[in-house]
Parts: sequence; C-alpha cells; structure tokens
Amino acid sequence: MKVFFFILLITAACGLFAAPLEGGYALAPRPSASEEEKIQAYVNARLKVIEEAKKYEGAPYRYGGLNANGLDCSGLLVLTFRESLGVSIPRSASGLYSWVVRIPIERAQPGDLVFFRTGTNNNITHVGLYLGNRRFIHSASAGAVTGVIYSTLDEQYYANTFAGAGRAFPEAPVGFNANTSSTNNGSGSGSQDNRQVNTGNQGSGGNNLANDFRFLAGAAFAPIFNGFFTGGDIFRGFTSQLYIGTENMSPGMSLSLGLELRPEYDGTLGVFRLPITLSLGVYEKYRFFIGPVLSFGDASISVNGEQRNYLGGTSWLGTFGLAYEPVSFKLRNNAFLPYLEAAWQSYYSENSNFNLAADFSASFRFSAGLKWKTQIWQ
Repeated sequence: MKVFFFILLITAACGLFAAPLEGGYALAPRPSASEEEKIQAYVNARLKVIEEAKKYEGAPYRYGGLNANGLDCSGLLVLTFRESLGVSIPRSASGLYSWVVRIPIERAQPGDLVFFRTGTNNNITHVGLYLGNRRFIHSASAGAVTGVIYSTLDEQYYANTFAGAGRAFPEAPVGFNANTSSTNNGSGSGSQDNRQVNTGNQGSGGNNLANDFRFLAGAAFAPIFNGFFTGGDIFRGFTSQLYIGTENMSPGMSLSLGLELRPEYDGTLGVFRLPITLSLGVYEKYRFFIGPVLSFGDASISVNGEQRNYLGGTSWLGTFGLAYEPVSFKLRNNAFLPYLEAAWQSYYSENSNFNLAADFSASFRFSAGLKWKTQIWQ
C-alpha cells in the first residue's frame, strides 16, 4: 500500500508540471475561474516567461550553463520558467520535446517552444522560446553571433534544421488580446501596464515582441572572370568589398541594407575602379546593389589587332548588379558566404564600328568569391 501511494504521489507530481501548464504556479488561474479569467492567466504567464527570457539577451553561450554568466539553449528555458513562474521543466532539448504538446508551427503562439535538429543524427539538439511572427529567442552555440539572441525561422540555417513546435501552456483563442498584469513589489496587487499581446496564429499576424535589428561589418574578395574577350587569361582582375550594414528579420522575409566600398582592378581594360554602392538584400540569398564609380586609367583593349577605347568609367550611375549567396558557413561570431555576382559597368565605346562581344564584355562583369561578415551590434 505504501508503494502504491508513493507511485501515486510521484505520478501526481509529474503530472502537475506536465505541459500544457494549467496549474501549480503563482500565475495559474483558480479552479473556479471563468473561462475568460483562465485565458487571461495563461496569456499573462506566457508574457511573464517571455519578459524573463529577454532579460538574458546578450548572455554568453556556455554548455551546461544555468545563470546569466553563461547559458545553453535548454538552460535558458529552465532558468526562465523557474525565475518567472517557479516551474521546473526538463533540462535538455530532447526532454523538452517529449514534455510539450506537439503542434504545427501555424498554431504556435508566443510562449510556445520551437525545436531543431542541428546534428548529424535525427535527435533534437536545440530549442528556443517562440515570440510570434516566426521569431524566437534562444542561446546559440555557433554562428555569426553566439549566446542569447533573437532569430527567425526564415533564416536559412533554422529553416533547414527546424523540427517542430510544442505547446507549454494551454492554447488561447485566436485573436484574443490580453492586458498583462504586474505585481507591485511582490505584494500581489495587480496594476495594468496597458501592454497587449495578440495570440493569433501566423495568418493573423502573431505577436511582435522582438525586433531583430543587427548591425554587421564584413569584407569580400573575388576574381573577375574573362567574358567574350579572346586571347586573354581566364581571369581579368579582381573585385573586393568593405561592407557595413543592418539586417532586419521580418516575418517571412529577412531584409538587409548595406553600404559597400568596392575596390576593383580590371587588368583586361587596364583600369582601377572604386564603386560606392548601396545594397538591398532579401531572403538572405539575394543582394541588389547600385552606385557611383570613380575610375582611374584609360579603359582600352586590343581586339583582333584593333584598339578599342571606352568612356564612362567615372559616373554617378557607374555600376549596378545582383549577388547570390546560396549558403552560409558559421564559425563562432563569424559567417562565411561563397557568392556569385554579376554587374554592369557604364562603359561606352569610342570606336565608330560596333563589336557586340567586345563592347558587352567591357561592361559586363562576372565574379565568384567569398564574403566574410560579423555582427558588431544588436
């Protein structure tokens, strides 16, 4: 009989803190509460957890860490739930994956969890706290920036490794708006702070609790390939970049704005160029750029014994083009991106006769190289 009651006690204790969290913590609703009061309580609990997690933004990553001096991914959640609600949850990402109620990402609400398979096997190895609008906060162990940061499910790495979402609290009705309550010095007297959260799914806009603006710096180098000019080497020169910019992880699309200084040398034409471009990046893969150019030297080329001369190297609309960055390799606080780039230069032939291949190749530039970037501020 004692064994039976011991097993019953353990089962009840485990069930008390099984997801979804319906009771057993300070913000949980009373059993006699109305349905609306219960919804209010669960939404307030979600917000309390999110507010606590945001306190640790910038904390460094440390495997096994469980305080502000260092946190791993599950440690961030364990600390957050413990400090905000007094709730104990599983310590590992895989344990949390077994603990939550699995849901499709379209039904995820702020305060739910998102999971990833980042290793070579099929195990759950990473977890984050969902904020709405496909954003989440987590403690990253690798990438351009490590530690507690904001990320989005639309980033290529997390889109490729995403494993699913899980509910830690009972689901709130779609579109329900809740005012968050805060206690005054722990006295329990609630005071409204007039902040609201929309618990709608992705189709209804979600919750914009975190803006993920990142300021980046970087550099790049690439050889320029010969085009239609004959009799020359496969490489006609080089192009490089010094880059500074910002990224904003918007719902469904990551956007970035940049300013680039692009020193380049065209050995085939015998000119050194200094483009200064503004760029717009979308979906972390495509970057459009345009800007003025300073050109040094006389652009000319000998084609089949004919000397062809070109004007227009220095121009306010000196260059425009498109860069494609298919993948990103992350190492600690850095990211390395192989890229392809096609650009049009404003060259115009002085010769009276027309040579399509030569004149087009003088203006068209194709290159393939490697870009490095690092976050300098968030």
